[in-house]
Formats: sequence, C-alpha cells, structure tokens
Amino acid sequence: MGTKKNEKTKRDAKSGADKQGKLSRKDYEEKLAMLQVELVKLQAWVRNKGLRVVVIFEGRDAAGKGGVIKKITERVSPRVFRTVALPAPSDREKTQIYFQRYVNQLPAAGEVVLFDRSWYNRLGVEYVMGFCTNKEYKQFKRNCAGFERALVEDGITLIKYWLTVSSKEQERRFHRRIEDPVRQWKLSPMDLESRRRWYDYSRARDAMMAATDTDYAPWYIVPSDDKRRARLNCISHLLNHIPYEDIPHEKIKLPQRDKTNAYEDLVPLASRRHVPEKY
Repeated sequence: MGTKKNEKTKRDAKSGADKQGKLSRKDYEEKLAMLQVELVKLQAWVRNKGLRVVVIFEGRDAAGKGGVIKKITERVSPRVFRTVALPAPSDREKTQIYFQRYVNQLPAAGEVVLFDRSWYNRLGVEYVMGFCTNKEYKQFKRNCAGFERALVEDGITLIKYWLTVSSKEQERRFHRRIEDPVRQWKLSPMDLESRRRWYDYSRARDAMMAATDTDYAPWYIVPSDDKRRARLNCISHLLNHIPYEDIPHEKIKLPQRDKTNAYEDLVPLASRRHVPEKY
C-alpha cells in the first residue's frame, strides 16, 4: 500500500541497489536515508494499527546480520523496534520447553521484534556443534513449522531472512576481525569453528530450509558479499512486505517557557565538577 510518493521512494532505492557494480558511499547513504524515512513511517503505522511483527535474521557467521539490524534500528524508536540477541541458555532454561525463552520475547501490539539469531539455533549451531541430541534436533525439526503456523494464525507477521556470504568473503572478514582491535570482540571461538565446519553448516542449512520453508513463513535469501547492497535490499524488501500508509501528524508547535515559577540555580553550574574539555 502506501502513498504514491512512498512507493516511488522505495522503488528508487531498490532500483539503484539492483544495478551492477559497487555502490559508492554517497549513493549508498542517500538510498539508505530514503529507506530509513520509510521505516519511520512504518513504525507509526505499526503503532497506530497495533501490529505485531517478528523478523528473524539468520545466516553464516560474518554474513552481516548485525549490520542490517543496526541500519534498520538506527532512526527508529527502540520502544517499537526491539532487537533480541539471546545469550547461551542458562541451566534453568535448558530444562524448559525449547521455544519457551523465545516466546517470552515475542511482540505485543505495536511492536517489531528483530531476532539476531533465533530458535533456529537448534537446527544450526546446536546441531552442528553437538549442543543438542539427535532426538532433540529431530523433534524440533518436526515441530518448528507448526510453531510458526501458530504464530501466523494468531496474527503475527513473521519474516525470515537468511544472509549468505561466500567462503572467500567470510575468510576476508574473519581476517579483518583478527587484525583490527575494534573488531576482535566480534570473533569468538564459535566463529572460528564455524569456519572449519563450513560444509557441515551448509548441510544443516539445507535440511533446515527443507523442513521450515513454508508458504506462511518462507525463507528469503539475502546475498551479502556486498554489505551495502544487502542492507538496502533487505530493508526495501521488509518495507514492501508489510503494507503501510503514511500516518498524518498534527503540526507541532514548540511552547514558550512558563516563567511563573522562574528559578535561579542555587549553585551555578560553572562552579561544579566538569568533564575536561580535551577536544
């Protein structure tokens, strides 16, 4: 849906991202800014209509999931767009129904929840690394599609993205993390092991999609060797996947200060402790 102007904005951003060749930073930032304006409009629509939206981001390590999520949430309210990146389960959580801790994170009316990895850990890292039993893996694979059907039938909009990266590009990104001090925190022992087990993860991905790529909750593949294109394409798809319209806003007028109870500081701020001005 949306206004003609909104549709044109989204089409322009998408068409530019579809062209071959590397996007310049200027071109990328211009298109990203247009898409982020649309995300703000989508935010208003979600709040106004009380929608519940779940967006799942999965993919190989260093595929750029965090970067896409960051650009989606950069200009919107964290009270509407909420990112969920759960740590390893606690001892107590390990005894719960597997989906339980994820259900606790599902959106209420007027919220969009972005899962930076999700319940699909069971069909990916947990299975490949042996963190779950074969019985638990098969049980989850049988139940996952039914769980997602229940979410969709309850009115939740469920969108699933798989970010794919080539072996060569993943290797380059891992080396960059190794060499760059501000990126080293991104590199975990699990990331290194995922590099060694590349083909195991490929087989696990294909088995996962065979079991969970459904008409009501399909997987959408996002090629991410080019991070800029991946971000633009993913945001554009998200905007086009959820019908929305521009919500009219009342004109805002900044009020004048009320001087009825005018107040002078008891202790002038200049005499208090200050952060040194080094810059």
